[in-house]
Amino acid sequence: MKPKLIFFCLFTFIFLLNAAATVRYVSKTGSSTPPYTSWAAASDSIQKCINICQNGDTVYVANGVYKETLIINKEISLIGSSMDSTVIDGSNTLPTFGVIYFLDYDSSIENFNIIGPGISSNRSAISTRRSNVIGKYCRISNALDGLSINFSSANFSDFIIKNTECAVRIEDPADTSHPTFTKSLILYEENGFNAVNLAYGGTPNIENNIIIRLNSTSNTYGISSDYTKGLKIVNNHVAGFGDTNIDIGQIGADSAYVINNNSLYAEYRTAEQTGSIVISSGEKTVLKNNIMGHGYRGVYCYGLAVKPEYNLFWDLKRQTSGNIIMGEGNIELDPMFINDTLPNSELNFNYHLQKYSPAIDRGDPNILDKDGTRSDIGMYGGPLGEFYTYQDLAPKPPRNLSVIIDTSKITLRWNKNTEADTAYYKVYRDTVPNFNIDSTKLVSAAVDTFFIQSIPENISKYVYKVTCVDNQGNQSNPSEEIVVNITAINDYPVTINDYLLYQNFPNPFNPSTTIGYKLKERGYVKLMVYDIKGELVKVLVNQEQEAGYYEVNFDAEVGSRQSTVSNINKLASGIYLYRIEVIGEGNIPVYTEMKKMLMIK
Repeated sequence: MKPKLIFFCLFTFIFLLNAAATVRYVSKTGSSTPPYTSWAAASDSIQKCINICQNGDTVYVANGVYKETLIINKEISLIGSSMDSTVIDGSNTLPTFGVIYFLDYDSSIENFNIIGPGISSNRSAISTRRSNVIGKYCRISNALDGLSINFSSANFSDFIIKNTECAVRIEDPADTSHPTFTKSLILYEENGFNAVNLAYGGTPNIENNIIIRLNSTSNTYGISSDYTKGLKIVNNHVAGFGDTNIDIGQIGADSAYVINNNSLYAEYRTAEQTGSIVISSGEKTVLKNNIMGHGYRGVYCYGLAVKPEYNLFWDLKRQTSGNIIMGEGNIELDPMFINDTLPNSELNFNYHLQKYSPAIDRGDPNILDKDGTRSDIGMYGGPLGEFYTYQDLAPKPPRNLSVIIDTSKITLRWNKNTEADTAYYKVYRDTVPNFNIDSTKLVSAAVDTFFIQSIPENISKYVYKVTCVDNQGNQSNPSEEIVVNITAINDYPVTINDYLLYQNFPNPFNPSTTIGYKLKERGYVKLMVYDIKGELVKVLVNQEQEAGYYEVNFDAEVGSRQSTVSNINKLASGIYLYRIEVIGEGNIPVYTEMKKMLMIK
């Protein structure tokens, strides 16, 4: 057969195959009349619709609660209307593998809230086996494993996973898969062991995720790996796990591991083998541009030596331990985060860098940020990091005021501020507690961390407060006051012809910010704001709109009937999520996107 004829036949076959693809519908309000090719005739069951699908079909699912489990052994696209209100509820079932089980065929899933059969069920919410699933914009809860990925190069992004023992479990003894888990939030409160567990073969990529644990206990791991062929852990924030944030176990002889641009904060623990990163063997492990802090140690290696380079260590009892060869570029300084707080119930931490952070442009010079400059250290640097505006914030208030009084002098002392741009301190004094600082009460301005004055006559009490001033003139809030009883001496967005959700501006913001979006065609638009727990804060847009560019304002000090927060004035500083859903002609979801924004009070 001639080459041109072969090409023609192949083209004709592909064309006919695509032409045969069918769009089908699932809804609680349809007549459930096969082949379910309209909303009016929509199936009342997702599985019933899947059973008559052919490879290449698309299934749209309307809002509602579908109490069923699914087996998907065809190449289809499964699209819900909303990750909030299109619910697949497997809570009263015991599926063979998962509430949704993808087998053998490459498929996709998006926009669902998937409730598992319980942590004690030994079952997953989503399970894939030899199926390279593309999944995005889904919620998962109440399962042993949120995602169980086996022999699969699946790609999951923009997930919110809560209340599981293991959020993501990836296993491939055949060494053939390249799965990716990215841009997602994993939140552990009470339950849970390993957030992300990687074992046996494969070369998984774990990128741009927030993985945090509250109320940490011992024997918990953020990301744990054993016997994988290769591994990339980049641009993640992993914090609060009792033993180790990243644990790298056995490494194959030809394995290559990259652990770059992560922010890793742990709890203070005294166990000898705990740390932000624990590695069994570091000979072929690249460990660069990470921030490690608030824990017992930064890196612990108990096998072939690891060589950390261009990392920032901060507030650790020990930087390293075990077989470590310190490379170049490592520093031990305050990274100057926006809000340097361990994971807590308020979720008000913020690990973006302030404007004069020593971590800016201090990473490996061969790794560049998105803007082409030298990489920042931490989770927002490097080619997978973020564009954001560095905020020039005031220093933290001075801490740990103490007083020593002798026969003739009062000596006031405090801890030195750790911000790199600290300039000097101001000492204020009054004779009454709870005074307001102003220039009339200023008694000293100096770089020292102490103030000495003579004991006055006819004064029975002094009250002191101290502030810190940085090189730009920003003054901190006052410290706690200390009372001395002297008588008792002891880019504006660029328009493109497509759907697009822009980054809010300004970002970070206080108290309001503008969110822009573009509609390619007329559609029904919902724009919503969530807190980092995934709870709805406010619905900003809920209406049909013509094609074009739109902007909407989000004001954190204005209430909303849609808010699930009892008083929106109580919104804490921290990370918030905003998400757009666009439903096009025929009630077909045409666009969904979610981004993060930062509020600073």
